[in-house]
Amino acid sequence: MPFITLIVWILSLSYLQQNTTTILFFGDSLTAGYGLASTEHAFPALLEKELNKGPKKVKVMNGGLSGETSAGGLGRIDWLLKQPIDIFVLELGANDGLRGLPLSQTKSNLQAIITKVKTKYPKAKIVLAGMMVPPNLGKAYTDEFRKLYPELAKQNKTELIPFLLAGVAGDEKLNQGDGIHPNDQGHQIIAKNLAVFFKKIL
Repeated sequence: MPFITLIVWILSLSYLQQNTTTILFFGDSLTAGYGLASTEHAFPALLEKELNKGPKKVKVMNGGLSGETSAGGLGRIDWLLKQPIDIFVLELGANDGLRGLPLSQTKSNLQAIITKVKTKYPKAKIVLAGMMVPPNLGKAYTDEFRKLYPELAKQNKTELIPFLLAGVAGDEKLNQGDGIHPNDQGHQIIAKNLAVFFKKIL
């Protein structure tokens, strides 16, 4: 490659990197794409493709880990924050709810994660992905769980996705056999819903 061409290529690459918005999805099996052929079929990768159809370029990182609880997330967040981010999406808490863990503990862990992100990257936008738990855990618990995300979003002045699985949860055709994890089609719907949301805040 001629020297002048190489310099132009390096400068172009640097410009693209500086003008690319980095989004980190930090979550559990839903983000990780549990049960799918690969993470390329999970909604973070699909969202990246969808958003890059527009004028603004994004890089979406998948920080999902199957089985992750809010406590587990708090334990590994520092490692993932080593790479600069522009938007941080917190998708944790569902496994806490399914296990019936004290919600005061869940809220405390999620708050601690948000605080770490704010401290490391003060200019980063933070988005909370709201979740719900099955009614078999009792009305008081499910109601309190549902309120947890809006309360945290209000306290921290963050963006809120009311319910990550809107239009997917409860539909047998859009979920795997366990009735919990979305299938390929379900992830495609989640990605399309998220694309509408993120186009407003990019």
